[in-house]
Amino acid sequence: MELIRAADRAVSETKGQWPRWRSGILDWLIGETPSERFADVIFQELCDRLVAEGLPVARATVHFRIEHPLWLGARFVWRKGVSELQIDTFDHGTLETLGYRSSPVALVHAGRTEVRWDLTQTASDPGFPLFEELRGEGMTDYVAWPIQHTLGRRHVITFASDAPQGFTDGQLAFLHDLVPAFALVSEIRLKNRLARTLLETYVGPHASEEILAGAITRGSGTTVAAAIMVCDLRNFTHISDLWPRDDVIELLNGYFDAICEPIERNGGEILKFIGDGLLAIFPLERPTACDDLLSAVVEAEDTMDSLNAERAGQGRDKLRYGVGIHLGDVMYGNIGSRRRLDFTVIGPSVNAASRLENLTKAVQRPVLVSKAFAEKAGCQRALESLGPFPLRGFGEEMEVYAFDSDRWRNGGPSKAVPAA
Repeated sequence: MELIRAADRAVSETKGQWPRWRSGILDWLIGETPSERFADVIFQELCDRLVAEGLPVARATVHFRIEHPLWLGARFVWRKGVSELQIDTFDHGTLETLGYRSSPVALVHAGRTEVRWDLTQTASDPGFPLFEELRGEGMTDYVAWPIQHTLGRRHVITFASDAPQGFTDGQLAFLHDLVPAFALVSEIRLKNRLARTLLETYVGPHASEEILAGAITRGSGTTVAAAIMVCDLRNFTHISDLWPRDDVIELLNGYFDAICEPIERNGGEILKFIGDGLLAIFPLERPTACDDLLSAVVEAEDTMDSLNAERAGQGRDKLRYGVGIHLGDVMYGNIGSRRRLDFTVIGPSVNAASRLENLTKAVQRPVLVSKAFAEKAGCQRALESLGPFPLRGFGEEMEVYAFDSDRWRNGGPSKAVPAA
């Protein structure tokens, strides 16, 4: 309780300076958190330390606006006596909802430097649904402050008390002293998470790990044994010439959702989008990689069927695509100019998968696999040999198999090796 009494004295003794007084919690926040990677863990411990020091904090939240393709923001909710934070994410478009607009967080985002409310007084209540919720949880006092990050980025931190008299002025001053320090600590973690998110979004999870581990010089990379998949949309050039730009983008996004989500769900990694095509690999360090790839192909076909059913209802043509699949070693790393690099895979095996995809147009079969892949996957019942074909850039003809997804569904993978 000495900390609380000292905080009350600090209000009148030290005006206009930061911090108003030095505390063990502030020292911990600045000096002992660099080894902790995650902001939510730091926030959990911060709140637990506040309670241990006698601060009447019963609920606290942090609202971060984040750069993520799926979410606009995230909220950490701490409650006294609960061992883990509640973490919520918010979709893009949340700022337009009534729930957000009628909240104290919206006021802070709009520029308010503080929102303070005595929850025991309802006569002039602003009508925020949150305040009614807090009263139902036994809260008596509430305060929200901005967390200022660089370049004007504004986030929000809140504290609520269940003490009969709420927070004293000294307790509020003590809590407010922690906000600039938490802003510094959280910004570092948020930017680290942003860097990882952006890399995962644009180059994939495996490549992002390699880059963050230091693989950033031209020529750096490794040899990876993988099953390689190349997929390409049919007649896209014709569609893009006739359709409005926004319709073309919507079409591509729907097509890529249908193809990509099954790939990622089954352990594949998408390395590149090339116009209307994509390149993905399933590293063979996973024993089931080849069967996982075929499972992804079948699931993608089902999703594309649903997408085409929607398009038929709109009077639009069916989308068709071709898939080429091969297996072999690929060079996985940085390629490009001195200032502009691409983290991708190259090698004859990638070229073979691309040639097989192109061959689907000539043989009128949507999915073609090489003999090397077929032998590894062991899926005889789902394959039909089409014989040897010459592939541009390869000296010898390659045995090619058409993959039948219906046979795969009926029987699943078989470990029998297909006949040559």
